[in-house]
Amino acid sequence: MGIGKKGKLKTNKSAAKRLRMTKSGLLKKRNAGRQHILSKKSRKHKRQLRKAGYLSTTDAKRIRRLLPYGTH
Repeated sequence: MGIGKKGKLKTNKSAAKRLRMTKSGLLKKRNAGRQHILSKKSRKHKRQLRKAGYLSTTDAKRIRRLLPYGTH
């Protein structure tokens, strides 16, 4: 690297695959608990897990460091 040049920031690929950035800047996530052992969960609980969730502002602040250029 030459003098005065900074290196590129690396995107954390595992975070990029799990999260999406909304137009308003919120981070959208898939809810956990929908993969297996569904028989003991109620129909209502499984239905509510289909909806995507959003990261809290405190978590989003930490995760933004992993996604320096945003995601899609």
